Amino acid sequence: MTSTDTAVDQPEVVQKDRVVIRFAGDSGDGMQLTGDRFTSETAAFGNDLSTLPNFPAEIRAPAGTLPGVSSFQLHFANYDILTPGDRPDVLVAMNPAALKANVADLPPGGVLIVNTDEFTKRNLTKVGYEANPLEDGSLEEQFQVHEVAMATLTRGALEETGLSKKDAERAKNMFALGLLSWMYHRPSEGTERFLREKFARRPDLAEANILAFKAGHAYGETTEAFAVTYEVKPAPLPTGTYRQITGNTALAYGIVAAGRTTGLPVFLGSYPITPASDILHELSKHKAFNVTTFQAEDEISGIGSALGASFGGALGVTTTSGPGVALKSETIGLAVALELPLLVIDVQRGGPSTGLPTKTEQADLLQAMFGRNGEAPVPIVAPQSPGDCFDAALEAVRIAVTYRTPVMLLSDGSLANGSEPWRVPDADTLQPVDPKFATEPNAPDGSGEFWPYLRDADTLARPWAVPGTAGLEHRIGGLEKADGRGSISYDPANHDRMVRLRSAKIDGITVPDLDVDDPTGDADLLVIGWGSTYGPIGAGARRVRAMGHKVAQAHLRHLNPMPANLGEVLARYETVLVPEMNLGQLALLLRAKYLLDAKSYTNVSGLPFKAEELQDLFLNYLSGVHA
Repeated sequence: MTSTDTAVDQPEVVQKDRVVIRFAGDSGDGMQLTGDRFTSETAAFGNDLSTLPNFPAEIRAPAGTLPGVSSFQLHFANYDILTPGDRPDVLVAMNPAALKANVADLPPGGVLIVNTDEFTKRNLTKVGYEANPLEDGSLEEQFQVHEVAMATLTRGALEETGLSKKDAERAKNMFALGLLSWMYHRPSEGTERFLREKFARRPDLAEANILAFKAGHAYGETTEAFAVTYEVKPAPLPTGTYRQITGNTALAYGIVAAGRTTGLPVFLGSYPITPASDILHELSKHKAFNVTTFQAEDEISGIGSALGASFGGALGVTTTSGPGVALKSETIGLAVALELPLLVIDVQRGGPSTGLPTKTEQADLLQAMFGRNGEAPVPIVAPQSPGDCFDAALEAVRIAVTYRTPVMLLSDGSLANGSEPWRVPDADTLQPVDPKFATEPNAPDGSGEFWPYLRDADTLARPWAVPGTAGLEHRIGGLEKADGRGSISYDPANHDRMVRLRSAKIDGITVPDLDVDDPTGDADLLVIGWGSTYGPIGAGARRVRAMGHKVAQAHLRHLNPMPANLGEVLARYETVLVPEMNLGQLALLLRAKYLLDAKSYTNVSGLPFKAEELQDLFLNYLSGVHA
């Protein structure tokens, strides 16, 4: 064979600026692991990326059924991206259920890779296929279809390992990973290292999975079915040390960092609940940083222990999701009355009640604002991306410690499980927060007593006295306290004053002014959001601007209190549009507080907004055509 012949035989390498891949299969097919490994190698390669895991709530959903489909979508690019992508360019379907659940999202001309071994008559019937779509020509008319007998090929690659047929077939997700890694020129060393570490106690399984991975890679190299491979060059990210990070991991690291910036021991008291449990799991690994984790028997015990830790001079933290917030509400109210620092993290999910445990939603905003008896205001902070969860945790702790108050941090399922590249900050650049513990009696009358509700003139925060400090003995509790002295008081005028003081303390919290992204400075439409809608809103705005239209974007991190300049910002725009994954909760608050006709656009499907969806929405408003 001549050198010219060799060059002709090599697959064509097509340069792409961005690609969206979706792995889909049965909940037991390892799609989340497959997607996570492809993501890790993509992060190591230097692409910007964003991910969307999507999986059933059941631990083991019925095999081969539509409710049992698990998927993982990854968007990676050679430039800064904001979302996991709307539609996949490549769909890997491991069975008929995965195909039927996801093929409608694949655009015409998209690449479809199908595991043919699972397309049996029984599996086809189970999801309502009357005929095999791989044989009736319906797929070839629309997509670039690649039929691959993944289970058969995996068994063949592992034949000499001595593994049973069942155990060998379990590695077919690594075969798929190897094939996609070849198609997109992903590095493989990290995956091999990961598998050896994951199966350190079963070296035979580690080597089997590595063999399956290599078999998938080799299949891509040797088969004539794939005439094209793709290359996405690294993104020009700012200089620094990067790692892939999920929102839950970023929250855990933020809490650890907050312990260092405040100098306080960290105590996490929590009850496991989807999708917040990974914060507890991650923090439990960091005892070396003076972190104590307590898995309580229920939600109430979790927050009770955290509040007790705060009373004892620690940084008390509790994590939960919407149903758990409802159970914790009485103790949050107690923390308001005690005026002690407490971080309450709510990783929102679809509701009401048990609702959609593994799907995302933003429907807890009003619960965070008002979900307690009496006038019990709390600050609310919301991160906008997985990496931003780190900074949001630090900001929430700053407020809690400085102003002696519980703080609600509202993340959600798409942030918690989604991932992106995160530049690791220099620990020396993190701003310290002084707890300013009380150390001596403070009575203004010179009596030498300690008054637990005597307030700081600037912050209205009461002193934080660690129990056991000589001369600072005091009693606190849920009954109303006399201003200053802290004795129990039923006096009407005192109660009125204390309610107003607690409210004024929250209203007076210093938060940054709201930044507005308005490139031309004269847009008529302002789109304002909070939390994880940042990415879809930003991507939709980019598309509309690329078409020559003007649109402004603003995003709220602080939902209570809101930025001081928010009223002035809202007044500058003819139309204010608020997309939310609820039925219009932020829009309701903006209408009530600023008396403006904010337009609400809502989605409670359990999935994030698509950039294309918001692009069309913005264009409709700009053209005056909207509901």
